[in-house]
Amino acid sequence: MSRTVIVEALKRSDFGSDVNIKGWVRTRRGNKNVSFIAINDGSTVHNIQVVVDIEKFGDEFLKPITTGACLSVKGKLVESLGQGQSVEIHAEAIEIYGSADPETYPLQKKGHTLEFLREIAHLRPRTNTFGAIFRIRHHMAMAIHTFFHEKGFFYFHTPIITGSDCEGAGQMFQVTTLNLYDLKKDDAGAIDYNNDFFGKQSSLTVSGQLEGELAAMALGSIYTFGPTFRAENSNTPRHLSEFWMIEPEVAFNEIEENMQLAQDFIQYCIRWALDKCKDDLEFLCSMYDKELIERLNSVVGDDFIRLSYTEGVEILETAIAKGQKFEFPVGWGTDLQSEHERYLVEQHFKKPVILTDYPKEIKSFYMKQNDDGKTVRAMDVLFPKIGEIIGGSQREEDFTKLQNRAEEMGVPTKDIWWYLDTRRFGTAPHSGFGLGFERLLLFVTGMSNIRDVIPFPRTPNNSEF
Repeated sequence: MSRTVIVEALKRSDFGSDVNIKGWVRTRRGNKNVSFIAINDGSTVHNIQVVVDIEKFGDEFLKPITTGACLSVKGKLVESLGQGQSVEIHAEAIEIYGSADPETYPLQKKGHTLEFLREIAHLRPRTNTFGAIFRIRHHMAMAIHTFFHEKGFFYFHTPIITGSDCEGAGQMFQVTTLNLYDLKKDDAGAIDYNNDFFGKQSSLTVSGQLEGELAAMALGSIYTFGPTFRAENSNTPRHLSEFWMIEPEVAFNEIEENMQLAQDFIQYCIRWALDKCKDDLEFLCSMYDKELIERLNSVVGDDFIRLSYTEGVEILETAIAKGQKFEFPVGWGTDLQSEHERYLVEQHFKKPVILTDYPKEIKSFYMKQNDDGKTVRAMDVLFPKIGEIIGGSQREEDFTKLQNRAEEMGVPTKDIWWYLDTRRFGTAPHSGFGLGFERLLLFVTGMSNIRDVIPFPRTPNNSEF
């Protein structure tokens, strides 16, 4: 008999049919005559109940069936008279694949803190919470690919190992095969990379954007979706050292089209979650964030507010004058902090905001400069509870301006000669943005710590599992 996954078994109404389900025991309870075993196989947040006649199987056989054990159960599908489920299985044959010692299995039937579960990240997907989160993570990945595929974008794979620093911040993990205990230096005392694997200093990528721009200059509309890395010593609930990024780049799009694409994209993903992850969202809503589903619905219907950075700063300064307190100062030229972004979204406008035209001093070298000489065509999408969820810009297509700005900001142009070439050979207006996948998942799941929306978080002093 072939296996039926539990999500499908729970939908069936052909009572009396023979079924075979397999999964892990969540709980076992009962009396001296009958046992009720709740089993979950990861396909849904809901368990299926297996009813076991103790006399038929015997106490000794059933003794190893404890929380965490893995079973194969064959039996009859029966209409359930209990609350909470419509079907159950009356067991006719049970095979115990693997037991779980109650003395040492850490996921017993009790509440576990999210902090504790991070310490056992190899087992936490078996909990209802992380089963729900990782199913939603899968659905969001499918939504991303579907959105771009349906719009005619091409999925482009940018390198994970690179010789260039896209952001110019220098917070990169080096990749080397050199003997770290015996590093050769040149006459100036710098490390000699000639004998390294790539023959030059190389690192893990912080972004696929620069290579994505090259692809857009040939294929028109592309997107990347892959892991990126930041060697930033930030131990906060919003930072990871390894995270996933989605980065579309579109030839001939200017800032207005870029903003519209960002809004359409994120609304599509959230609508997908509401349509296809209903059970998991309802579970997370009941357990962690009572306003989650209401908040998701609130951002899919209306256009986002479009606001210049200058106007945003004026709103914040007015709020301060009226007694609003912020931890960080606000003034034209300062980089807005999460508390400022969230004030604009949650208190002032009560809806997502796209902030544009930032001072060029606080943005990257590749952003298109405005005619005022002070600002660039940057855009950040700000969301409730998160702050910035998307960052992007129209890219500078003028060769001379781009080269000068890179030099001003200390980006070695010898390392990005190939990037500058696209401005020498058939340059064109183009735009793009980056969405941190885990930031999207924080919003969709209602979780408050980014470590809880990625299976194995990489943070300072933590590369376990």
